[in-house]
Amino acid sequence: MMNNMKNEMDENDHRVIGKELDLFTFSELVGPGLPLWTPRGTILREELDKFVWQLRTKHGYEKVTIPHITKRELYEISGHWDKFSDDLFCITSREGKEYALKPMSCPHHTQIFSRKQHSYREMPQRYAETTMVYRDEQSGELAGLTRVLSITQDDAHVFCRHTQVKEEFFKIWDIVDDFYQAFGFELSARLSFRDPGNQEKYLGTTEIWDEAENILRKIAEERKDNYFEGPGEAALYGPKLDFMAKNSAGREMQVATIQLDMNLPERFDLTCINEKGEKERIVMIHAAIMGSIERFLAVLIEHYAGAFPLWLSPVQVKVIPVRTNHNEYAKKVFELLKENNIRAELDDADENLGSKVRDAKTNKIPYWIVVGDKEIKADKITLESRLPAQAGDSGQLGQMSKEELVKKLSEDIKNKK
Repeated sequence: MMNNMKNEMDENDHRVIGKELDLFTFSELVGPGLPLWTPRGTILREELDKFVWQLRTKHGYEKVTIPHITKRELYEISGHWDKFSDDLFCITSREGKEYALKPMSCPHHTQIFSRKQHSYREMPQRYAETTMVYRDEQSGELAGLTRVLSITQDDAHVFCRHTQVKEEFFKIWDIVDDFYQAFGFELSARLSFRDPGNQEKYLGTTEIWDEAENILRKIAEERKDNYFEGPGEAALYGPKLDFMAKNSAGREMQVATIQLDMNLPERFDLTCINEKGEKERIVMIHAAIMGSIERFLAVLIEHYAGAFPLWLSPVQVKVIPVRTNHNEYAKKVFELLKENNIRAELDDADENLGSKVRDAKTNKIPYWIVVGDKEIKADKITLESRLPAQAGDSGQLGQMSKEELVKKLSEDIKNKK
């Protein structure tokens, strides 16, 4: 029994599946912990990021862009240099100036907010960016996509008034729910609070932390979702709401996170002008829906065992001519799919039909289209699915017109079926 479980885990390991499906690779010349993404793997990253951005757009987020390095002074003010200097990649310029590769985006985003004085009428300000950050992990801690040196964060920061915190938390919570429901994950929320016996490891005063934790507890109570408290799991600068997900194998892992931060606004003196014309200290909310794209993809690859849903799959349809004399018609079908933004491949290799279909199954492509004499005569296609019979949309779906094909696939992709 134990051997069977081990074999199953080995087969479903994201490193094994990633290599089989040609999603990412590692190079000794580039270095461990620095994944290189192939064209297929890059499609996965971009589709996931696009989905997060679509959800954020509904709630008024705006995109920003920051550089990958910064002067050390930025992290001295934020407190990261003092607490995490051993984890930073440091650079000295030829003029002797000290820089660091950014390990997170939040200090940079404070500087975008503070470029001008904001009125209370302009609050909240919601900035979002998907960017790589870098952390000098020890080589023995690196593992596939779950622990890397280059981390892609779908990072967002909300700068808001105290009275707006609950509403902004609920908006982010809605985004998290919508995103993870699309993958069938069961979520529970962990209130990640400080270690009460070790206040010195965190930034800020006990009073600030008491206030922030009480706010977070009340938000969770009002949301009435499943949650529990996790002492000692807080971030450096504030308590957070971590979402725990169970995958198809029943394994639990942390995914999204929302952090309530009252310390960075103090350190960078972030304010807005209130109704009385006075400066008012604001609050900062950190939100990452996937957390790290690398780690989330490791989770997702194992969750689906590489058989991604149609909307996410790097190749959505494979067009297979039975013989070379069917290639011309098959190419027309292939071009039609491409024109309609459906990711397709044309397998016009001079091989038998069985080996082409096996290749489609091995690569876990959701659909394939067989083109032979009867399809050309009827000016139609035959669509087949990888799904088992009990899944409903399965096996040979029969002949349909090219227009029906495009309509079906486009609707299924749009609805993330």
